[in-house]
Amino acid sequence: MTRPIAIIGAMDEEITGLREHMQIEAEYKQAGLVFYEGQLAAKPIVLVRCGVGKVNASICTQILADRYQPAAIINSGAAGGIHPNVDIGHIAISTTVLHHDFDTTALGFQPGSIPFMDSSLFLADTHLVQLTQAASENVFGAACTHTGLVVSGDQFISSAEQKQRIGQQFDALCAEMEGAAVAQAAHLNDIPFVIIRVISDRADASAPENFAAFLQSVLPGLTRVVETVVEQA
Repeated sequence: MTRPIAIIGAMDEEITGLREHMQIEAEYKQAGLVFYEGQLAAKPIVLVRCGVGKVNASICTQILADRYQPAAIINSGAAGGIHPNVDIGHIAISTTVLHHDFDTTALGFQPGSIPFMDSSLFLADTHLVQLTQAASENVFGAACTHTGLVVSGDQFISSAEQKQRIGQQFDALCAEMEGAAVAQAAHLNDIPFVIIRVISDRADASAPENFAAFLQSVLPGLTRVVETVVEQA
């Protein structure tokens, strides 16, 4: 049996477009999650809304690994722009992923470092990154497509101080709340992954207002990018 591609979004809004475009063949429920099994772009997929935050994302990813042994995992959704060149409506694609809120510096570890793990910087699959970059450049344009570090934490970043700290410590493209957990679980299960984020706000004091205003308008383009990646993967 062909191993499916797993697609994870945190919120209903982040999976609705994909769910509407897929052919749903079955549903599986576990841990309060609904896993939609079926076809997208003539490829087998499993689509799931994991819920907000890193614990939800990690539980979801491990269930996917155990039940479906997916060929790849795509985590797509919205994020706040951190790098000055990353603006609302742009796409950020992970080459690497890190927990920005993991802090054991008092014990001598670097910010974001997870003690006693082989790596705290999780590497996205090169082929998936290349496919996503090409798809994003076609939908959003090259100037609005960025590849690099995506960071995650159990925080909605909404102040200039938070944004500046994350930017200075990690030189990240964007900050969100699930990708590093997905990446870590995928890494531990030897599953290729990529994190794809459309920028809904600038992660500053205007973030709550901008997130509400722009979320619905930026997600359709992201859906097209994810569909293209699935079709070509």
